[in-house]
Amino acid sequence: MTDSHHDVLIVGGGPAGSPAAIRMNAPAPTAPAAGLEAPVPATASWDVIVVGGALSGSATATLLLRRNPRLRVLILERDAAFKRRVGESTVEVSAWFLGRVLDLTEHLLEKHLVKQGLRFWFHNARATTLDTCSETGPGYNVRLPGYQVDRAVLDEEVLSRAVAAGATLRRPVKVRAVTLSPGGLQTIELESPAGPGPAPAPLQARWVIDASGFASVLARREGWLQPNHAHPTAAVWTRWTGVKNWDSRALAEKFPAWAARTKAVRYTATNHLVGLGWWAWMIPLKGGDTSVGIVFDQRLVDLPGGGRLGERLRAMLFAHPAARELMADATWHAGDVHFRRNLAYSSSHYAGEGYALVGDAAAFIDPFYSPGMDWIAYTASATATLVDACLRGKPRAPRLARHNHEFTTSYDRWFRAVYQDKYYYMADHQLMTLAFRLDLGLYYLGVVSQPFKRGAAALEHPSFASPARAPFARLMAFYNRRLATIARGRIARGVWGESNDRRYHGFRSYELTWALPLRLLVAFGAYARLELREGWRTWFSAPPLHAPLHDPRDALPPARPATHPARPAAATHSPAPSPAA
Repeated sequence: MTDSHHDVLIVGGGPAGSPAAIRMNAPAPTAPAAGLEAPVPATASWDVIVVGGALSGSATATLLLRRNPRLRVLILERDAAFKRRVGESTVEVSAWFLGRVLDLTEHLLEKHLVKQGLRFWFHNARATTLDTCSETGPGYNVRLPGYQVDRAVLDEEVLSRAVAAGATLRRPVKVRAVTLSPGGLQTIELESPAGPGPAPAPLQARWVIDASGFASVLARREGWLQPNHAHPTAAVWTRWTGVKNWDSRALAEKFPAWAARTKAVRYTATNHLVGLGWWAWMIPLKGGDTSVGIVFDQRLVDLPGGGRLGERLRAMLFAHPAARELMADATWHAGDVHFRRNLAYSSSHYAGEGYALVGDAAAFIDPFYSPGMDWIAYTASATATLVDACLRGKPRAPRLARHNHEFTTSYDRWFRAVYQDKYYYMADHQLMTLAFRLDLGLYYLGVVSQPFKRGAAALEHPSFASPARAPFARLMAFYNRRLATIARGRIARGVWGESNDRRYHGFRSYELTWALPLRLLVAFGAYARLELREGWRTWFSAPPLHAPLHDPRDALPPARPATHPARPAAATHSPAPSPAA
């Protein structure tokens, strides 16, 4: 290390860069990237410092160094090795980013599982067993790649590649303070290590990139964080051992017609169990564990009371016949149960003179549909482009204004188009199946198609941000709002979830072909028929927004709970790494 000037400082790629980071007990499943051996001179100044070394931070560092290998980039990571985190799914855009931009295809195939799309499992009082639950999912394996990833393994791999590309890594270090100086050098102060010795010298850089995950170091410190009060969701999750294989011979012999009705692999799909006001994910991971968690709208439902957090999670899951079958002998990992309220938030600033926010440090909406790594792909790509241009002396003000406008617009449009009040209808088989067909088809048509057409440059501008995309966002927001209203009407009339038993919708996976617009037209035709048949009831008067819902435990048939005693495993209440994204 020398005293020469540097332009970029990256602190953290996940919760590691934050004092609110979570420590988990399980060891990291892969060798950590080596940290900096020699001390940094007190006068050293960097081009870019990245706070956080997980996926969002290390990906941003890698993209910056590709644009300019001479940049002096420092990554600060809190943990000596990444702790085990919630299992996470990619979708088509993030899989494209990981494979074709970060060149991780071989790693993904060797260390993770190939994902076979999304499946939804519905139930009502008549659905008491797995085979009587209504199901929506692909009839054959999916066309485009996706993966079920172990984030600790993935994060270590991307971080090690950032170091190989030329970044300097310091780990473990804890950030104590970040002082921004628009147009000048940004200053980062580190916490003193345990034991005697002088405090670490402050670090300086022309740019600091906050990749600290949910900790959102800059947004919280500067007062930019904006909770999304219109979407008050909460989540509880952990890893489980002993979850049954959806494609096992035992289940096929027990439910032969159920097993035969699809040609696809169910086991490596992201299986969604849905109930009134909540949904649960089941994500298998390499090595046999399964990530299982619940997300719920706090206006509509809450966790069952009493007991330890793991027991309450299990009780809520066991409201669903699919969970009672698949998890009958499963146990959660003691000390690895996590809970977080009020998941959704955004930032009033995404970049400014000398700073930028990426990944969950910038915003988070909902883990439903697994958008988290799509968001990382966009924020990392756009931020690398922005910072590189500014460091090359190009006009900053218009670029910063466009960056902030695009990400603010993208967040708002995505929320209204896909997530606002969706928890009213996501567990009604008819309504959610229709929404899934429309959501997925429009995602393919307007979002997935872009990197395949335009390459990595398509990720430098977030989806739905351009004026040309505004009509599509408004269209999606319209039918999402109408489906939520129709669902509230069904709740008020006592007919919500009538098709949640003994129905199967097996569809052909979407493709980027001439048939895609035709399939969307068919889906919109089904929506139009729904409006004419039933929607007219709420055209001029809508039911109350917060219609009372039954406790999800009410769906339990009275004789079943006694056959599923509580597991003896312990659970702890922990303050929250990111839920599945």
